[in-house]
Amino acid sequence: MNIQIFGKSKCFDTKKAERYFKERRVKFQSVDLLRYGISRGELQSVLRQVMLEELIDPKSPDAPLVNYLAYDEDKIEKLLENPKLLKTPIVRNGKQATVGYQPEVWKSWE
Repeated sequence: MNIQIFGKSKCFDTKKAERYFKERRVKFQSVDLLRYGISRGELQSVLRQVMLEELIDPKSPDAPLVNYLAYDEDKIEKLLENPKLLKTPIVRNGKQATVGYQPEVWKSWE
């Protein structure tokens, strides 16, 4: 497994995801979204597995603005510009990806 966890340092679900993999002694790479963001290629890879709407954090004050945009490409651009809008954690395992805390899906990756 080649696990990447994209998250925010103060996100409770990100911490839970990291703990989930640590407890199972699965190595992972942690990426601070607010510091490093996510590349277009990584985001496109995640979008092959999850719906765009799932990636938008409903708790973000700017979420309605992003949802208001008419075209998916515009929404993606806004997410790349402002990673605070992304729901976390985003967990990738090669071509597989999840958004949010989803241990039931991660079990199937083992």
